[in-house]
Amino acid sequence: MIPIKTDFEIQKMREACLVAATVLDRVCNRVVEGISTYELDQLGKLYISELGARSACYDYNVGGRRFPSYTCISVNEEIVHGIGTKNRIIKSGDCVSVDIVVQYGEFIGDNARTVTVGTVDPKVEELVQTAEDAFYYALKSVKPGKRVGDISNAVQTFVEKRDFSIIRDFVGHGVGREMHEEPQIPNFGKKKTGSRLQAGMTLAIEPMITMGSPVIEILPDGWTAVTKDRKSASHFEHTVLVCDDKPEILTKLKN
Repeated sequence: MIPIKTDFEIQKMREACLVAATVLDRVCNRVVEGISTYELDQLGKLYISELGARSACYDYNVGGRRFPSYTCISVNEEIVHGIGTKNRIIKSGDCVSVDIVVQYGEFIGDNARTVTVGTVDPKVEELVQTAEDAFYYALKSVKPGKRVGDISNAVQTFVEKRDFSIIRDFVGHGVGREMHEEPQIPNFGKKKTGSRLQAGMTLAIEPMITMGSPVIEILPDGWTAVTKDRKSASHFEHTVLVCDDKPEILTKLKN
């Protein structure tokens, strides 16, 4: 069953998502040449704590493996679940995906963004922009009566028209009291398939794309997913509320 949030739960989701968005913005602003991914992770830990939340990533348990970082910092060929380390130093030309998931009260806020550093290959810049643009293109399909497959197909169609590849091993998902709720939201699929959307659903929609082959590997740390051909990847994510009219991006900071 896909949870349908009450008005009270939606308000609590807004609060959690505001925290997540604030932390993501602050960490992304600190992604500069010369900083280590460990330092970025520790800044994320600090910002999360200052806002009265906790990291939903830290100590997350999958099959007895516990995630050791407070954020996911993934560089270049790293797609998702990058672990901050002192020896991974950000340099000019890098693209850095920052994924922030917090628990604030009883609810989760989840968002991600890829930023570039210094002088970057124009094709990498296009990759990063395409992941973001694909999200907004798919957002047009987030309305009651549409199906999950409409979102999936929109992402796939947009990305592949720009000659990039969809990562198929990781998907978007429902989010609320848990980090991962139903439904799963692949970034590929057929229109008019999958669960029907209803107002009150809260969804983490997250295009993950790459410049080359979509085949992935998991590094020996058991978490970090990388492209097998080591070509750059990009990740963009917001938590979205399905509404009767237009969708609400819960993790978007207000101007």
